[in-house]
Amino acid sequence: MARNKQRERAADVVSETVDGGLAELIPDRDRPRAWTLLLDGAPQSHVDLDDPTALTFEYQRRLGHVADLAAPPGRPLQAVHLGGGALTLARYVAATRPRSTQQVVEIDEPLVRLVRRELPLDPGARIRVRAVDARAGLAKVPDGWADLIIADVFRGARTPAHLTSTEFLDEVRRALRPGGTYAANLADGPPLAHLRGQIATAAAVFPELALIADPTVLRGRRFGNAVLVASGRELPVADLTRRVATDPHPGRVEHGRSLADFTGGAGRVTDATAKESPAPPPSAFR
Repeated sequence: MARNKQRERAADVVSETVDGGLAELIPDRDRPRAWTLLLDGAPQSHVDLDDPTALTFEYQRRLGHVADLAAPPGRPLQAVHLGGGALTLARYVAATRPRSTQQVVEIDEPLVRLVRRELPLDPGARIRVRAVDARAGLAKVPDGWADLIIADVFRGARTPAHLTSTEFLDEVRRALRPGGTYAANLADGPPLAHLRGQIATAAAVFPELALIADPTVLRGRRFGNAVLVASGRELPVADLTRRVATDPHPGRVEHGRSLADFTGGAGRVTDATAKESPAPPPSAFR
């Protein structure tokens, strides 16, 4: 019987060609209305339509912690999501902070149509989706509008170069209210040159930074994700550390002197010197 059920679920896979390649929605064998979005075989996001507060991917849980601490519990947020995927984080904020107003910027319009058709949003969620480039969409956000901006933008499995520079982060800070929070999902592997450069770049724009990552990634032992958090105000590092330490895969929070030591002598990135993030090794998604 179990094998028959697995075969039935496998038949429910939804595949469609979008601008970013082959999009696949893979049903979760353990959750009846949960799905994983893959783009050209690379896992992008996981959504549980019955429980949008369930964040399965490690980096999404960490971004969820940042959203939880961006304001007092339950207070609505004005949030901007650069990169939409399956709209996982926007659904999370809508569920945990009702009456939040959110803008999602996702350049891949066919992907947006697929996700909205197969994984419909709660009708009461105040989520607007714009199918434009992330930086172009950010430029349309009014000055000081956002309490929270989350960047999770990948073309294939790499972050586009124009979303890695000080000029880009200047736009982020312009769109944030004073004391607002920025969080970015970054991917890198040894020797971690991209990650160190992104920290140095953020430090040129924001006075307060923290980095959340698996210790093995920070030690340069494997390719993986790290979440960079930045703000004009003091960050809730102690609360962030406690939450990350209790995750299914505990992470580490670097801040202050330890983060500066990790960054070393990395230089900031500008539009003139920007490069897309490194490609993951073939083993990264096995």
